[in-house]
Amino acid sequence: MTYEIEIGRGKRGRRAYSLDDVAVVPSRRTRDPLDVSVSWQIDAYQFEMPVVAAPMDSAMSPATAIAMGRLGGLGVLNLEGLWTRYEDPQPVLDEIAGLSTESFSPAATRRMQELYDAPIQAELITSRLAEIREAGVTVAGSLTPQRTQQFYKTVLAAGVDIFVIRGTTVSAEHVSKNEQPLDLKKFIYELDVPVIVGGAAGYTPALHLMRTGAAGVLVGFGGGATTTTRRALGIHSPLASAIADVAGARRDYMDESGGRYVHVIADGGMGASGDIVKAIAMGADAVMLGSALARAEEAPGKGWHWGQEAHHHELPRGDRVNIGTVGPLQEVLWGPSHHTDGTSNLIGALRRAMATTGYSDLKEFQRVEVVLSPYISND
Repeated sequence: MTYEIEIGRGKRGRRAYSLDDVAVVPSRRTRDPLDVSVSWQIDAYQFEMPVVAAPMDSAMSPATAIAMGRLGGLGVLNLEGLWTRYEDPQPVLDEIAGLSTESFSPAATRRMQELYDAPIQAELITSRLAEIREAGVTVAGSLTPQRTQQFYKTVLAAGVDIFVIRGTTVSAEHVSKNEQPLDLKKFIYELDVPVIVGGAAGYTPALHLMRTGAAGVLVGFGGGATTTTRRALGIHSPLASAIADVAGARRDYMDESGGRYVHVIADGGMGASGDIVKAIAMGADAVMLGSALARAEEAPGKGWHWGQEAHHHELPRGDRVNIGTVGPLQEVLWGPSHHTDGTSNLIGALRRAMATTGYSDLKEFQRVEVVLSPYISND
């Protein structure tokens, strides 16, 4: 059986689906939402909700990472961001919030490139992670593959619990004639902490990342609210199909490895609670959220949201977008909600969706029935 369709006489392609294309179907059983568990565990670390905060300066500061931990999630600090480039990043954040409100403004992009041109300071990596550790929550920091070789010893010495290697796309086999690439398998093997790595957008690249020894694989490419990767590079991977493909790789890797389980973490393009529900229904163990958390009143971006792609020094392929605020972080995650559009009480909505379809925990909910939705709706 083939799932490819003919695009033209010289090219065939597989049909892929976004989260908007699928819907979760209720079963014969329902449950009380209070009987539903949304807890999640990766390696030795247990969390009350399956939410990882994206390492984006508009969403995560040391203070909001601590708040995430206290609310039962995992906050990941961007160790190449403003908090490791400036002793006091608040004036820089204020300036970014005050830049042109015009979409795709070249002047705003140029100024962000200049602000992010300040050097990363190793001592600030140490002090920021120490601040999070002193609060008694799980400590997680993120580097891109390009910076991992340079700063990982500083990160480990600072006492990180979970190390995240995150890029637009990360492969287990990067080829370069100009520099020595990061050997992920050797690197992860030598570390004493669990590593989450990604993104990956399909079965084969995810399977190769699992074979490096990663504890978790991020799934997604160009799907977030701030990215223009699809427009700039022509590359995009619809998230529903990507998650299902990587979940298939997880299943096959468990057979191959004799039972080793690698967590699948959906990353990008989940701005509302229904997206989180569908990501887990497609096979994700947890979700990495950016824009959804950047809407919190405590978020450093003050209602503005941007990713690392927005200030790339050669080819920026992201924009700074105004997403506004909806309430305190507690309300965004756990409610009570005063919004009807799925932007607050994200975990309450997940719990209710699981209860409505009759499932008591996240692993069970991955087996829920889904259908392709034959219409486009704002519901």
